[in-house]
Amino acid sequence: MRNMKVLFVINPRSGKGIGPDIEALIRKQAEGDGFDYQIHTLGLAPDEEVQKKITNYQPNIVMAAGGDGTLSFLANLLANTHIALAVIPLGSANGMARELGISQRPDFALSLLKKGIQKPIDLLQINQKSCLHLADVGLNARIVKRFEQDTRRGIWTYARHLFDEIFLMKTYTFLISCDEKMFKRKAVSLTFANASQYGTGAVINPHGQIDDGKFELVILKPFPKIELFSIAWKMFRHNLHTSDYVEVFSCSKAHVICSRKTTLQIDGEIIGKVKEFEIGIMPQSLNMLIPPESK
Repeated sequence: MRNMKVLFVINPRSGKGIGPDIEALIRKQAEGDGFDYQIHTLGLAPDEEVQKKITNYQPNIVMAAGGDGTLSFLANLLANTHIALAVIPLGSANGMARELGISQRPDFALSLLKKGIQKPIDLLQINQKSCLHLADVGLNARIVKRFEQDTRRGIWTYARHLFDEIFLMKTYTFLISCDEKMFKRKAVSLTFANASQYGTGAVINPHGQIDDGKFELVILKPFPKIELFSIAWKMFRHNLHTSDYVEVFSCSKAHVICSRKTTLQIDGEIIGKVKEFEIGIMPQSLNMLIPPESK
């Protein structure tokens, strides 16, 4: 590992916060494994700063210390390059780390710099924005927006906003073109899924694979409020697709028009209100560093 260079990109605003020991852990790992490294802390203009750092330093690996939003931001910069992306999961949810079998322990994540393997994975493009993990409109996106505006973090904060939204549940009409199929659906949520699960462990897309050149449209139809627990149970049992209120379509491209503007979230970040979505797949366009057993 003597010739390996790692750029650590630290997001101090990530959900769990960056403890004072993270740089000490990085230094210890670098001394033990013998790799060269630099640390960059995200500021107010991250795109320009990080791209300049990558260009000047020419790392073999960029390792994010943050959550899904930090990973998604770096994936956009590293797509279709020879540079691999790794993660120390420090966000509120860490859905992509969970997807890849990466422990929440920083020491485990750092150990992958030596023992991990590189896996080419797909990226989505949604209205010209890259998506690494999951994006959606409707119910979950509004919960994410509430969560973003809350100073508290954690699963219980998310659950509280979920119950608030359930009682205000809105229905939308979507005109959907998925590859060669065109159809209309009423739904409370529409998910564009590259991966299979949220950071909570709830599986929205049980058959999702991040390297198959496809993504899934997961449609959650209007449901009686009493069915919420049944739907949640199926998500945690990995069989949501068996619900009467769910449809799943596998696509390589899609075009969606909503009956009215609605909030779009991508990888846990609110993009804004939009009415029309263009979704495409970029097959195996990003190298991710993963545990050997997750291959």
